[in-house]
Amino acid sequence: MSLETQINSDIKTAMLNKDKSSLEALRAIKSAILLEKTSKTATNGDIAEAAEIALLQKLVKQRKEAAEIYKNQNREDLYEAEMLQAGIIEKYLPKQMSREEIEAEVKNIIAQVGATSAKDMGKVMGAATKFFAGRADNKIVSEIVKGLLA
Repeated sequence: MSLETQINSDIKTAMLNKDKSSLEALRAIKSAILLEKTSKTATNGDIAEAAEIALLQKLVKQRKEAAEIYKNQNREDLYEAEMLQAGIIEKYLPKQMSREEIEAEVKNIIAQVGATSAKDMGKVMGAATKFFAGRADNKIVSEIVKGLLA
């Protein structure tokens, strides 16, 4: 089942259950998918799975950044709403890897690439970004790579 089909089905379920917070998050996903489908990068109106994952990650990141701003401004009601939406959107992402799993894989990538110093970080990050697509936050991957190459 494609992401779009699953989202449409879940929107119907949320409407029947009168779940406003889920409905709001699902409609945001659907909107982003429709925008992506009509963009120049979509082929024949279809979106690649990697693009779908990137789109969902972007939506989660936006929600978490907004939540942080609300928290800093002591707006707990808005903070909780944004975090709830981020949680709903995250359900559609692949399972995220733990820090230990990421570190083990980064060590393998460093060995494969033959990186020895911080100068090789670009090579390692290029390979790591492709490998971890959707399964790990690039910020965490970058921190681990810096730590291992330093």
